[in-house]
Amino acid sequence: MSAPAAPHVPVLLAEVLDALAIAPGEVHVDGTFGAGGYSSAMALAGARVFAFDRDPDAIREGQAVADAHGIALIPGEFSRMEELLADRGVTAVAGVTLDIGVSSMQLDRAERGFSFQSDGPLDMTMAQNGMSAADFLNTAPEEDIADVIYRYGEEPRSRRVARAIVEARPLERTAQLAAVVRRALGYKPHDKKDPATRTFQAIRIHVNRELEELERGLEAAEALLEEGGRLAVVTFHSLEDRIVKQFLRNRSGGEGAGSRHLPQRAAGPAPTFAKPARAVRPGEAELARNPRARSATLRSAVRTSAPVSSIRSARA
Repeated sequence: MSAPAAPHVPVLLAEVLDALAIAPGEVHVDGTFGAGGYSSAMALAGARVFAFDRDPDAIREGQAVADAHGIALIPGEFSRMEELLADRGVTAVAGVTLDIGVSSMQLDRAERGFSFQSDGPLDMTMAQNGMSAADFLNTAPEEDIADVIYRYGEEPRSRRVARAIVEARPLERTAQLAAVVRRALGYKPHDKKDPATRTFQAIRIHVNRELEELERGLEAAEALLEEGGRLAVVTFHSLEDRIVKQFLRNRSGGEGAGSRHLPQRAAGPAPTFAKPARAVRPGEAELARNPRARSATLRSAVRTSAPVSSIRSARA
C-alpha cells in the first residue's frame, strides 16, 4: 500500500532538500510539520524525522502521513525542540528545517480567522489557545494596536487604522476587521494589493509571537545541530528574513572586523556556522504552480564544531 500523500507541496522543496543533503539514517528535524510535505520528503530521502507543530489540527490530521513515513510527530513549538527531543533521548541532529509563518491549511479555513478572503471568527491563534486576535483588538489601547500594526505589518498609516479599529469595537469577525481597515485606508476593487493585508499580518504575528518564536527556534537549532549539520529556513516576508539573515551573519562571523575609518573589533567567539549559502527564491515554474511562493526566501548554512556556550556566554 502506498503512503498517503501530503495535501500541499511545500515551497522550494527541491532546494531545501539540496541544502539538507540528507544521508540515509541521519536524524533530521522539521520544526513546522504543517501538512507534512517537507517531513515526508525527508523521510523518503532516508532521514529519521522528528517533526513539530503547535497547531492541534496539523497534529491530528497529519498523524496518518507521519505514521506512513515513520515520522515522530510531536505537538509543541519548534522553539522547544531541544527540550522536547532531549525527553526522547535525542541530543544532536544532522539537520533542522523551518518553514516560517502561516500555512496554507490555516489560511484556507475560514473558521481559523487568518484570512480576510472569507469571513470567519477573528481568532488567528496557531495553537488554538491563548489570546485571540479579537481579544487583542477589543481590549488593547489604541497606541498599542498602532505600534503592532506599524512594527509587524510595516503599515505607514498604522495610527489611522488603530483609531478606526477602536471606534468600531467590538470586532468579532474577519470581514468586520477587513472592512474597517479598507474604510480607514481607502480601497478600490482594482487595487493590486488589499490594504487589509498588512494589518492582518501584523495582528497574526503579534498574537502568535512569531518573531520571538523564530529567534528562539534558531538558537535551539544551533544548539541541536552536530558538526556538519545543516540548517534550512524558508521565510515569507522581510521581518522574518531579516531575523534569519542577521542570525546567520552573526553566527558565521560575518559582521566584519572594522576598517581604516572604524576601530578594529575585538575577536569574538568562534563562529558556530560556516558562511551561509546564497539566498534562494522560487523560479518561474514554481510561481506558476503556487503563487503564494512569490515572497519565499530560503537561507541555509552548515554548523561548525564551535560550542554554543561561547556564543551564549559572550551575550550574557
